[in-house]
Amino acid sequence: MAKRWSSRNRALEEQVEHRGIKRKLSEVFNEGKENVKYLPGVVLPDNIRAEPDLKKAAEGADVYVWVLPHQFVPKTVANMGPVKEGAMSVSLIKGGLELSGGKMGLCSDVLRGLLKHNVSVLMGANVANEVADEQFCEATLGTDASEKDQQLLVKLFDCPTFRVRAVSDIAGVELCGALKNVVALGAGFCDGIGFGSNTKAAIIRIGLEEMTAFIRHFHPTVKDATFLESCGVADLITTCFGGRNRKCAEAWVKAGTSKSWADIEKELLGGQKLQGTLTAQEIWPIMQANKLTNRLPLLTTIYQIAFEGKDPKSIVELSPAVKDANEHEGK
Repeated sequence: MAKRWSSRNRALEEQVEHRGIKRKLSEVFNEGKENVKYLPGVVLPDNIRAEPDLKKAAEGADVYVWVLPHQFVPKTVANMGPVKEGAMSVSLIKGGLELSGGKMGLCSDVLRGLLKHNVSVLMGANVANEVADEQFCEATLGTDASEKDQQLLVKLFDCPTFRVRAVSDIAGVELCGALKNVVALGAGFCDGIGFGSNTKAAIIRIGLEEMTAFIRHFHPTVKDATFLESCGVADLITTCFGGRNRKCAEAWVKAGTSKSWADIEKELLGGQKLQGTLTAQEIWPIMQANKLTNRLPLLTTIYQIAFEGKDPKSIVELSPAVKDANEHEGK
């Protein structure tokens, strides 16, 4: 992407210590093209510029790429100024689930409503450090854009070490990207307890099954093939073995659950946000309202461990009610 396009990236201004001096992060980045706080050791191309002024960063853009905590989306849109006619957006935001009118809402829905233009989503097995190191990976573009715009968006992101495939299933792609972070908490619980690869493989399989059931409940037309794309099974595997949610969940269990999630986040993520716990809290009332808790015992148990004091070892247990329901349905 960086070799073909010039971009202004809105950077939330922060003070960082660089070479013994307190300086603005945007200034440090623009001098050396290195994000010394969030991606140290990686020098990015010269055609990328950090711009702390939101209006300047957004002015005249043809494509907006959204990578920020979803709770800041409305305020960001409100403060960015006029949007160029014919512009479009791509959301990399994993989370931000809402229930509106009895239907699952998406962060892309929020963006689409606020911006009044086409919004696609990009999700996949993309651990940041490995992407920056140009290790080969894939991503999935969920889009309903015109064929011309779809080709443009694929060209924008696709390169020899970052392959992008487009599918016409926005909801499937986006919800896979959100829910896999919750399953990754379960994988981290397993690691913290000391369970081995067999158990984690089972958590991943059951997690994918429950992700599919959850998504289909709200979006019955989601495509089977989406779950086999990078945004589905590949991203789930990567996150359950190497992501921040797994790492933090493991540390939380090893600490005897004596530390808060905020403590773990502060200690391990260096200012980044933990997505799995937030998404788990967002989907829990939705699961309850739609009577999905018995159908989704793994997601239910992950929430109860994280927020209701349930024993982490219960990650491998199914309640009698769930077993009876499964037997009744012939599963």
